[in-house]
Parts: sequence; structure tokens; C-alpha cells
Amino acid sequence: MTAGDGLSVRAAVPEDVPALRALFLRARRDSFAWQDGRAWQLEDFDAQTRGERLWVAVHGLRVVGFIALWEPDDFIHHLYIDRPWRRRGVGGRLLKGLPGWSATRFRLKCLCRNAAALAFYRAGGFAEVGSGGEGDEAYLLLESAP
Repeated sequence: MTAGDGLSVRAAVPEDVPALRALFLRARRDSFAWQDGRAWQLEDFDAQTRGERLWVAVHGLRVVGFIALWEPDDFIHHLYIDRPWRRRGVGGRLLKGLPGWSATRFRLKCLCRNAAALAFYRAGGFAEVGSGGEGDEAYLLLESAP
């Protein structure tokens, strides 16, 4: 099955929150295996996305990915895809679903140790415009090309 088979992207609604919490926790543990995720909680999603605009990728009734945008700065704060749906075009669909995708320079921070995410963003046309942090918290600041 490809991402185009029954996959849609839409604005998140309050009824999505339980699924988003679970996906956020699972995906963080998958993506940041070098970090100790035992203290991470389902409710972290609420704090991490407060004030952000959210879109979800759904297949049927199942949320398979989401993107969170801090609109004042066109800053992509989170983009997570459930493991079975990775490498199937879901992340690209979420990015292209952002308002003004083709005309806006979106920015994001990506941890240097997250090689899969860095490869995804680079393949999607994001370029390094800065860096920061140290050790396991070292990150690259990436920017999309309009």
C-alpha cells in the first residue's frame, strides 16, 4: 500500500488528541532511542504543542502522522509518523499540506543524531542555516526553499 491509498491530511480536531498523544510518545521513543524516554508521558504532547496549529495524516480512522506548526515564526516544531507508515510519503504530504508551502520558508530544528530525519528533510529540499546545542542535544537549524 502506498501513502496515496486512502490517506488524507486534515486539520486536527479535539477528538484526535488521544491518538496524537499515543503516537507522539511512541514515535519519540522510536526516533530518539539514545535518550532515556522512561520519563516521557502521554501528556507531554499537550505541553509540547500548546498554541501550535496541527494537521494529521489519517488512513481510514487511524491517525498515522502529524505536523505541528508555530505559525508566528513558520516554525515546524514536530513532525512524527507512526513507524509502519514511515518511508511511504506521509511526511512529504504533511509538509506540502502546510498553508503557503510553496511560498514560505519554514524552519525547524533537527537533532544531529536523528540521521533518518535529517536525510528526510535534506531530500525534501531543506538546507542547513544554523546549528546549536551540544552532545546529544546538538541540532541543525534547517530551512525549506520556497
